[in-house]
Amino acid sequence: MSYTTAAVVALLLLAGNAFFVAAEFALISARRTQLEPRAERGSRAAKVTLRALERVSLMMAGAQLGITLCSIGLGAVAKPAVADALTEPLALVGLPTSAVDPIAYAVSLAIVVFLHMVFGEMVPKNISLTLPERASLILGPPLYALVWLLRPVIWTLNQSANLVLRLLRVPIRDEVATVFTRDEVAGLIDESRRHGLIDDPERDLLTGALDFVEVRAADVAVPLAQLVTVTSDATPRQLEQLSATTGYSRFPVTGADGELRGYVHVKDMVVLPERRMDVPVRPHLIRALHTVHCDDSLRDVLGTMQRRGAHVVKVLDQDREATVGLAMMEDVLEELVGQVAA
Repeated sequence: MSYTTAAVVALLLLAGNAFFVAAEFALISARRTQLEPRAERGSRAAKVTLRALERVSLMMAGAQLGITLCSIGLGAVAKPAVADALTEPLALVGLPTSAVDPIAYAVSLAIVVFLHMVFGEMVPKNISLTLPERASLILGPPLYALVWLLRPVIWTLNQSANLVLRLLRVPIRDEVATVFTRDEVAGLIDESRRHGLIDDPERDLLTGALDFVEVRAADVAVPLAQLVTVTSDATPRQLEQLSATTGYSRFPVTGADGELRGYVHVKDMVVLPERRMDVPVRPHLIRALHTVHCDDSLRDVLGTMQRRGAHVVKVLDQDREATVGLAMMEDVLEELVGQVAA
């Protein structure tokens, strides 16, 4: 093989190695959330790349096969060619004949390894890690096509690897993970704050959203003994005065037996005509108290409030028989966004 032919073949093998390395890291680093909108808009490259992400184990097997073949081929073609090219110059400088071949081989090995590591491995890897979505859209489809063409060979290799993993009791994953645990998201939030990507209020809001599902209805319920209640015969004027005194806008209503019957909102009183201000509040102005369980998450409590259009809900005990307190909309929202005005 002439030096020119060997150089061309070596460059092609080096480019092939770079392609497989870049494709491998692009598929590992790409996020489905970035590719799915493109696929929904009709991008064929995005659709094929998403299919590749769903078969990442096969894609990695195909990439590794390509890297291995290109590396072996590069060593087989480039090192002898470079060594032959160096033999004559080394002989001309007066080196002993017995030393020319070993030195030429060592120098050729160093040159090929350098080119392979830099241009065949490190550069394509870092490009894919820096631009994962763009790289995956460009490299994912051709890798997917190559894997499809060589699927019998790649399937055999992949199944062999899976067999070894099963023997080692290592879980097999065929799809790139695209979700994060709560602790991982919390870590990302803290890291973003340290790098100045979000400010303290944004960090607190995001952290509150994570903690929101951990807090239970019982944690925010106001105990019955601490409630400011009114009886069913209270008048609108009395409610206005009580609101001015306490600063509250909603008051639980108790019946003759002391049980909670509902709650009234002061804003419903201020629109009443003067003639009705000193007569007991009419029943239709007493809002229903919907119930939640003491172990319900605040997300579920807020969902109940939204569905029912309620600002106050009754929190029941473990047996769903006795009332342990009331949960107010403000208290629920404060767990999410911080202090809110009543």
